[in-house]
Amino acid sequence: MKTMCFLIQQSIVISTFMLFLACSNSDSDIDITDNETEIITEDVEGTPNIDWKNWYLSVPINSGSGKATSISYQTIINDNLTPEASKYFYKNEDGSYTLWTQFTGYTTSGLSELGDKYCRTELREYWRGNQDTNDNWTMSTGTHILETTLKVDFVEGNGRTIVAQIHGKSSEGINGNPATVKIRWNSGIIQIDHYTKPENNEDWTSKYDNKIDFGNVGHALFTFKMKIENGKLYCALYCEEKNLDIDYTEIYDYVTNGYIHENYFKTGNYFGWNDDYEKAAQVVLHKVVTIHN
Repeated sequence: MKTMCFLIQQSIVISTFMLFLACSNSDSDIDITDNETEIITEDVEGTPNIDWKNWYLSVPINSGSGKATSISYQTIINDNLTPEASKYFYKNEDGSYTLWTQFTGYTTSGLSELGDKYCRTELREYWRGNQDTNDNWTMSTGTHILETTLKVDFVEGNGRTIVAQIHGKSSEGINGNPATVKIRWNSGIIQIDHYTKPENNEDWTSKYDNKIDFGNVGHALFTFKMKIENGKLYCALYCEEKNLDIDYTEIYDYVTNGYIHENYFKTGNYFGWNDDYEKAAQVVLHKVVTIHN
C-alpha cells in the first residue's frame, strides 16, 4: 500500500471572515460581512485537520429573509452554532465533522420548490485564506491539489451525493459558473463527473459532461485527491478497507481545450435529492488539505 500524502499544515492564523450557508444547484457567492468578535482558537494537539482560514461553510437554513444563512467561522471554532445549525454541522469527539443535509429549499437566491434546486452542507475554498470569493486560481498556471478524507454514513433517496468539486466562476469577460468537476458518491461508487469542451463556443455545462466510475468505497473511510497540473486534471483514490490505491490518473486536459475560468475547490455533502423534505444524507469529514504552488 502506498502511504497517503497529507500536507503538514501551519498553525492557523486568525483572520476575520464570514462563512456562507447555502443550498442550490449553482454556487452563487454571498457577500462577506466583517465581524470584529475576538477569536478563541481550538486547543488542537498536533496538526489541525482543517485550516479554517482557507474555507467557509454553507448549510441550508433560513436566514429570516427566505435565503440561506451565513455563519462566521469564529462560530465553528468556538463551538457556538445554534441548535438549528448544529443539526447540519457538528464536531465529533475524534475531531472529525459531521455534515448532514436534506432538501429544505433555502438557497442563496431564495426559496426553491421541490424538484428544482439541491441542498448542501459543504465547504467552499478560500485558496489563499484571504476571505475574498473573487480571488480564485486558474488552471493555466501553477499546481492545485485537493486531498479530502471522508466517510459516507448514508444517502437516502437516489443514493447520490457530491463529496468534492472543482467549481468555475464567472469573472470579467468570462461568463458562467460551471460545476466543472464533481466527485459523486453514487451508492458506494466514486464517480468523476467532469465537463468537456462545448461545441460552437457554448458555455461549459453538464450538456457536455463525462462520467467515470473510479472505485467502490462503500461506506468505508477514503481519501480522494484532485490535482490540476499543466492545465490537466488528475485524480487519485485511496481506501484501505477496500484495498484501493489508485495513483494519480490523467482525466482531462482543460487548458488545451480552451477552459479559462477561475476556480475553487469544494468538499462536503451536496445531496442529489429534491423530491421531498424527509430524506437525508450524512457525510463525515476527517481531513481536508489544499496545496497551491
